[in-house]
Amino acid sequence: MSDLDLRLVRVFLAVVEAGGVSAAQIALNVGASTISTQLSTLETRLGFRLCERGRGGFQLTPKGAVFAEMAYGLMSAISDFHQGARSLDKQLVGNLRIGMIGHMPAEQNSRISAAIARFRQRDEAVRMTLLVRSPGELEERLLNGQLDLAIAYFWHRAPSLHFTPLFTERQEAYCSREHPVFSRAGSLEAEDVNRCDWAWRSYPLPDTGLAGLPSHVGATADNMEALAVLIFSGHHLGFLPRHFAAPYVAQGLLAPLNPATLCYDTHFFAVTRPRRQISAVTRAFLDDLLAIPVEGIDAGSGDGKKA
Repeated sequence: MSDLDLRLVRVFLAVVEAGGVSAAQIALNVGASTISTQLSTLETRLGFRLCERGRGGFQLTPKGAVFAEMAYGLMSAISDFHQGARSLDKQLVGNLRIGMIGHMPAEQNSRISAAIARFRQRDEAVRMTLLVRSPGELEERLLNGQLDLAIAYFWHRAPSLHFTPLFTERQEAYCSREHPVFSRAGSLEAEDVNRCDWAWRSYPLPDTGLAGLPSHVGATADNMEALAVLIFSGHHLGFLPRHFAAPYVAQGLLAPLNPATLCYDTHFFAVTRPRRQISAVTRAFLDDLLAIPVEGIDAGSGDGKKA
């Protein structure tokens, strides 16, 4: 690749991102005829047509679409090279890929933000990536090396992973005000609602300790918002984190069936590969996360203890 090739590739990507030659003039600060000439030069050097352009509009050819993906990869690799070369004098250099489960308590999200701020004060040059996924996918990505650290609850502990306790979250059973049992909510027992239609998670859960409940699951959901929608329908009962349901309870839209008995706790962990196998970057961030104090109660676990 010559400097000319790289410049022409950048022109091509600018046209792709703008959606046409005319639209790319402002971004490239050159006229449409110059851009068209540069695209033609690149196509000549490659030996195939990248895009259709003209009165019929702009459209990538099949080969052009593949070339665009390759070109984006090239530009990313060049950026990584530049960042790495500039950062070699730093103590911590590399990538940090963090996975999280969605709808965590606000105080725990703040804790993670504080850990990031603390980490950024180190002598580091680290590119950080955050993903929100289900517990099962987080575990899979940890095991295959696509994540460095995950924060979630897990229904079993893979022996090849290291689990550091973070906090406990209280889950309670709820009904909406449209449900027939709403007027009796607060003092219902398992036998009162066992035959009702329940909405449940589509992924495995930790042991709830509620033997035989529920006996009938009429709907499943793979995230908290979808589960809440099913409960709001007035047809299904379901478990939600107490912190998630609290605003709806305050508005009279949801009610806990029995906060004392129809509930269970989920334990959240920071999960990595064994410490001897993780990078210095991951180890430093985990240390910073654990150094952040947890103020107040722990996500509504009901016992008032800190995580």
